[in-house]
Amino acid sequence: MKAREAVELARAALAHWGLSGEVPRLVKKRENIVFEVRGPEGRPAALRLHRPGYQSGEAIRSEMLWTEWLHAAGMDVPRPLRTLEGDLIAQGTRVASLVTWCTGVPLGEGGKPLPWEPAQQIRLYNGLGRALARLHNLSDAMPLPAGFTRPRLDRQSLLGKAPHWGRFWENPALGKDGVALLQEARSTLSAMLEPEADCDFGLIHADALRENVLVEGNHLRLIDFDDGAFGYRMYDLGVAMAQNWQEGNAAALADALLEGYASERPLPGDPALLHAFITLRTLASCGWVIGRYGAESREMALYGARAVEAARRFLKQDRLY
Repeated sequence: MKAREAVELARAALAHWGLSGEVPRLVKKRENIVFEVRGPEGRPAALRLHRPGYQSGEAIRSEMLWTEWLHAAGMDVPRPLRTLEGDLIAQGTRVASLVTWCTGVPLGEGGKPLPWEPAQQIRLYNGLGRALARLHNLSDAMPLPAGFTRPRLDRQSLLGKAPHWGRFWENPALGKDGVALLQEARSTLSAMLEPEADCDFGLIHADALRENVLVEGNHLRLIDFDDGAFGYRMYDLGVAMAQNWQEGNAAALADALLEGYASERPLPGDPALLHAFITLRTLASCGWVIGRYGAESREMALYGARAVEAARRFLKQDRLY
C-alpha cells in the first residue's frame, strides 16, 4: 500500500474518534501501519491500521480489552482509546485501533549490540523479567469476557504441521542439511512440550523483542501486543532472550531476566528450558519471513542461518547463553 493511500485510510478511521481534522504522521509501515496523531484527550496517540488476514476484528477487540484491563490494574502499557460509539476498534477497509502514545527509547535493535553500559543492561533485563511476570500475574487475574479470542501458541501451533508463523522447515534459504537439522530440533522440542498440562500456560505478550520494550530512565514499558496469545509463559522469556544469545554477556542477561521474573512470580519451569524456548523463537522467526521477503533476500538467509545455528547448538546441548 502506498503512503498516500494509507494516509487516506487513516483519516477515514480517525472520524470514528471525532478526529476528522487531524493530520496523521506515518511512523511505521510494516505488519501494521502506525501513525502518530493527537488523540481525543489532546495528547499524542498511536493509530494502528491492522494488517488484513492476521487478526480478526474480534481478536483485535480482545487485545484492546486485555490492555485496557492491564492499564487499569496499574501496568504501564498503551491504553486503548474508545471510539465515539464506545467501541475499542473501528471497522473499515482495515480494522483500526487508537491507543495512547508511549514515550521512551527502544531497549535495542535486533542484530546490533545493546546500546547500554553492561551494568545497565543487567538492570534493564532484570526489570524486563519483572515486567513480564507482572503481565502474567495480572493476565491470570483478568475475568475474560464472553467472546474473548486470541491465538493459541501451543505445541501444535509452534511445531505441528501448520505452525502459526509458517512452516519454518520450508524456508527457501535452508539447504538439505539445514532442513534435516530443523526437523530434528522440531521433533525434540515437541517431545519436551508434552504433556502441556504441566506447563504454565496463559496470556502472553509473545513478542517482547528489544524494539517492543521502551526505556525511560530505569523504567520499562511493554508495547505492541499485536502478537499476544494464549501460550507458554516461558515463551515470553525465550523471546526476550532471542536477540541476545550471541552477545558476549548473554549468560548474565539471562540470569538477570530469570531473577527479575522470579522476584514477582515463580519461574514457569526449569530455568534450563529457557534454551529450548529461545530455539523455538528462532524456528518461528524462520517461518515468519516466508511470504514476507523474497526467496533470495538477505532476511530469508539471515533468519534461516540463525535457526540452523540455534538448532545445532540446542541439539548438541551447547548452551545458547
